[in-house]
Amino acid sequence: MAPSRDLPDRQAVIDQALALGFHLAGIVALDADPSDRETEAVGHLQTWLDQGYQADMGWMANPRRQDIRQVLPGARSLICVALNYYTPHSHSPDPSHGKISRYAWGRDYHRVLHKRLKALANWLTTAAHGHSIALRYYADTGPVQDKAWAQQAGLGWVAKNGNLITRQYGSWVFLGELITTLALEPDRPHTAHCGTCTRCIEACPTGAIPQPYVVDANRCIAYHTLENRAETLPAEITPHLQNWVAGCDICQDVCPWNQRFAQPTTVADFHPYPQNLAPKLADLANLSEVEWHDRFRASALRRIKPAMWRRNAQAAQTPPT
Repeated sequence: MAPSRDLPDRQAVIDQALALGFHLAGIVALDADPSDRETEAVGHLQTWLDQGYQADMGWMANPRRQDIRQVLPGARSLICVALNYYTPHSHSPDPSHGKISRYAWGRDYHRVLHKRLKALANWLTTAAHGHSIALRYYADTGPVQDKAWAQQAGLGWVAKNGNLITRQYGSWVFLGELITTLALEPDRPHTAHCGTCTRCIEACPTGAIPQPYVVDANRCIAYHTLENRAETLPAEITPHLQNWVAGCDICQDVCPWNQRFAQPTTVADFHPYPQNLAPKLADLANLSEVEWHDRFRASALRRIKPAMWRRNAQAAQTPPT
């Protein structure tokens, strides 16, 4: 059925998303029955869960993550967007400094994406000219398989390290989604271009990528420094931290696509706060509640509570055995 003339079409939606500052945008049509690609992605997720690779991230088993139609009943389309966050700075080689993942160097990406997603949602509602449409949007905040959907929307492909790689920006992108009951013409899914490369698998110091396209959170430095709430880090992880205290970029840093195609972001909010580029491990190892509150205002790093910062920094200072 052809869309109504007074409803926005695919190109209008893409143009508006780009006008709002998103670097990439694409659309997936949500038919009544899941597509073969969707079924494959759901099966991959369930196998990953069955193997316990989610560690303590219980929210990954939310059944809505396996059926987006439960997130928004009547959903007809999924608008996927991406923002490049790369900045050409390097981590300090000084062993007294900690390393923070690039994604958290600047302003909290949730705030940046949500502001633009809200603007896109408001435009879509207005552009519908009185037609009743429902919508919801997320930026790593809902039960959505964002990377799998982004591949279906043509933004990039899910790589062997579990990240989404784009031709334009590598994997240095934040993803967002807007689900709507408005029917839109879809984009073509992206094809994979990792080829025979296994640099990410070989570079991981903890062996957290046991096989291509599978990441075991139980062995992942990013999981343990960001999500693990235990008083101490596992003994098998600590010797391999390589000064990472908040996330880990090793598998992205070695990726040929990132080394060739990364380009500086146009989003000022993603430029690094000075204190996040080369934090002193000694300072983080003694971080107080007040210092934590002041240091990580408007930052995604607030997810790491003061006791976790102290734990991570103290573990990073421990010489490998």
